[in-house]
Amino acid sequence: MSNEHMRKPAEDAVKTLLRWVDEKECSRPGLADTPARVVRALEEMTAGYRQDPKEILGTVFEEKYDEMVVVQGIRYHSLCEHHMLPFTGTADVAYIPNSRGLIVGLSKIPRLVECFARRLQVQERMTKQIAEALEEHLKPLGVGVVVRGHHACCESRGIRSRNVMITSDLRGVFRDKPEVRAEFLALARGGEG
Repeated sequence: MSNEHMRKPAEDAVKTLLRWVDEKECSRPGLADTPARVVRALEEMTAGYRQDPKEILGTVFEEKYDEMVVVQGIRYHSLCEHHMLPFTGTADVAYIPNSRGLIVGLSKIPRLVECFARRLQVQERMTKQIAEALEEHLKPLGVGVVVRGHHACCESRGIRSRNVMITSDLRGVFRDKPEVRAEFLALARGGEG
């Protein structure tokens, strides 16, 4: 990792937070390795910064396929950039290939979602980034993305309300053609559960 020189200061920052929470409690043996574990967890949960959407979508296949391609229920875990608390949920992602029929392998779309989820995020931006990457690298006729999320920052603090946040980004024929929009949104609703 390029920021390996920051590991020790990051662990020291976690120690400071533990002392701030309870100065006496932070000396318990169970907390001895917590700073290193927290830093490793953050490293894993922000791995998306070290992934390139262009590489993820770099291998395409020419299949002359001209119908909607939908991947439903892609599970993701992200960190809210405002509180560094998790938000989790699912994404439904679709595209209609261009006239060349360019498609990507099935695993690429969940990897793309993970690339953007594994960053400090807000759900609205993540939804847009997924759509933008597909549009830029596949040049499809259209893209549709619906993301559902449960946010710990809302559920475990403040209002303490368990809600589902839904964001969408529709581009090309998904935005301009009501029948395409309706088909995708019906399929996305079918992925709930």
